[in-house]
Amino acid sequence: MSKKLTITNIIIFINIVMFLLQNTIQNGGLLFGLNIYFLKYNLWFQPLSSMFVHGGIAHIFMNMFILFQFGNEIEKAIGKTKYIVLYFIGGLLTSVGSFAYMYFSGNWANLVGASGAICVLIGFVALRDKYNRKGLVVWVLLISFAPLLLGLPIAWYAHVVGFIIGWILGYIL
Repeated sequence: MSKKLTITNIIIFINIVMFLLQNTIQNGGLLFGLNIYFLKYNLWFQPLSSMFVHGGIAHIFMNMFILFQFGNEIEKAIGKTKYIVLYFIGGLLTSVGSFAYMYFSGNWANLVGASGAICVLIGFVALRDKYNRKGLVVWVLLISFAPLLLGLPIAWYAHVVGFIIGWILGYIL
């Protein structure tokens, strides 16, 4: 039995390729991540590219595992077109919102990872699935703030912004 190629699996493949690319280019993480260089050097691609680069092997593994679990199910439920809009428009809006937070707070970081876009998916599901809503909210809060207690550098605001954008897109889509 052949398995259909899903948008989710293509996104996972792109993440893996970008992770390998970022690690072969000098300062690839800074080039493709979303940071102050977005403004300083007009790196217009960073809000998109930052969704596909990661801070290490554990980071990409965790994000791709969660994306595989949630993404394929959501894609089946809403169809490829709505899923592409949800993931990419939601991910880009999350990048812009996270960048705005950094800009106005003055807390600069190098944003990398698919977790903002994944949180868009989770926010979308939380709006539509009342039964699992509380668990999804708790899960996003845990992945956003528990690492901070351990001293890990995490862009908690990207998770929260992504969740809110996913919730809003749930009404629109």
